[in-house]
Amino acid sequence: QIVLVSGHLDSWDVGQGAMDDGGGAFISWEALSLIKDLGLRPKRTLRLVLWTAEEQGGIGAEQYYQLHKENISNFDIVMESDEGTFKPSGLGFTGSAKARDIVNEIMTLLLPINVTNVYDNADGTDIDYWMRDGVPGASLRDDLSKYFWFHHSQGDTMTVQDPNQMNLCAAVWTVVSYVIADMEEMLPR
Repeated sequence: QIVLVSGHLDSWDVGQGAMDDGGGAFISWEALSLIKDLGLRPKRTLRLVLWTAEEQGGIGAEQYYQLHKENISNFDIVMESDEGTFKPSGLGFTGSAKARDIVNEIMTLLLPINVTNVYDNADGTDIDYWMRDGVPGASLRDDLSKYFWFHHSQGDTMTVQDPNQMNLCAAVWTVVSYVIADMEEMLPR
């Protein structure tokens, strides 16, 4: 059984792609790294996917889906961060009402950093195939007030990233992915 965390590696043809979507790739990598460094061993596999060709219509995600859809019942949740890594406010979530109740409970663990909101509907080109077929999905929600200042522009460089805000995003990703991966049962469909 698999909990998938992800971001995409490719960027637009200008800038460095630090915010779109280097930040999402970084926090996904960091989540798994933190779990390993803490010596935690969840009941399910945590899988990191760094998508390719998201900016060209999600070709990489479609290929991955085609290769793995026969095992769709083993995917517990698919998570994608692709809206920057600014100050987080919570998660977008797509799934059953029972699964949403569980995610709401998990998000209470993040009260100390004031990131507890669960919004309707996860977004993510790279996880859409899975969600359409009933796999619960989550996407990071954060302060988008500056997102389009840098999105697909020459300004999308590492100077956009705030290490403190990225650490908060990584904390959200780490807690949610680990807790779901370590639950007794998979999220209800």
